[in-house]
Amino acid sequence: MDSAVTLIGLPIALGIIMLGLGLGLTFADFRRVGRHPKAAAIALVCQMLILPALCFGLVVAFDLAPELAVGMMLLAASPGGTTANLYSHLFGGHVALNITLTAINSVLAVFVLPVVVNLSAAHFLADGRNIGLQFDKVLQVFAIVLVPVAIGMLVRARAPRVAERLHRPVRTLSVVVLVAVVVGAVLGERENIADYFVSVGLAVLAFNLLSLAIGYGVPRLAGVDRGAATAAGFEIGIHNSTLAITIALSPALLDSTQMAIPGAVYGIVMFFTAAAFGYLVTRVGTRPATVPGESAAT
Repeated sequence: MDSAVTLIGLPIALGIIMLGLGLGLTFADFRRVGRHPKAAAIALVCQMLILPALCFGLVVAFDLAPELAVGMMLLAASPGGTTANLYSHLFGGHVALNITLTAINSVLAVFVLPVVVNLSAAHFLADGRNIGLQFDKVLQVFAIVLVPVAIGMLVRARAPRVAERLHRPVRTLSVVVLVAVVVGAVLGERENIADYFVSVGLAVLAFNLLSLAIGYGVPRLAGVDRGAATAAGFEIGIHNSTLAITIALSPALLDSTQMAIPGAVYGIVMFFTAAAFGYLVTRVGTRPATVPGESAAT
């Protein structure tokens, strides 16, 4: 789980992906985020309050070992992953809203993550160890998200024809890179995957599926349009597992392989559940309404 593919390859790959997203964005897209204040507010409440409470309930329900329980809470408190932006892009979400929420969540994580993890450690662990979140980890998230996007947007603003020509090939390359990273991560952990899934797989899967459902369903119930709700669903449903793994493994922070296991399992599971979620949302959102009195076949 602490292989180069996970800790180095994934951030680099996501940086390339974010460059491709930037090529398709303009400043007008971010101004339009102001049209979705309800979606942003709901997403942040779900991310900061509902998910930690939900995760705590799952941890208790599955009766996880103390270290795994803290690892799950660490995952729940981690900000949305940059992978959410790619899935939102592929399945019709409001990408600018995703990027904005990721940036906000990354700042809030400086305060929220240590609180959640420290409380979890005090509750589940006998030694009740404390941690602090190093600011450079937050800066890494900003660098991966904002710098490549800014470069792509600059190209779009200064050379729109170049951006137009690059946008589709880079988007295709983004999918190829993402698949390559997933395959590399699975192959790199093939000897340990079975043990990881046995210990925490069901809890991770339940948390991931419920996060996606809450992230999309709550905004939709509140009247948010499908594009913004899709963005919220991916933002809430895809956590930054790389950050969670790094914090768990770091000798200066938790220094625990056991606590990194939920993030490692989640980092594999989320790719497949997010793709299935995106397909389902797209299918339901584009399904034509049936006129009363007519069958679907007519």
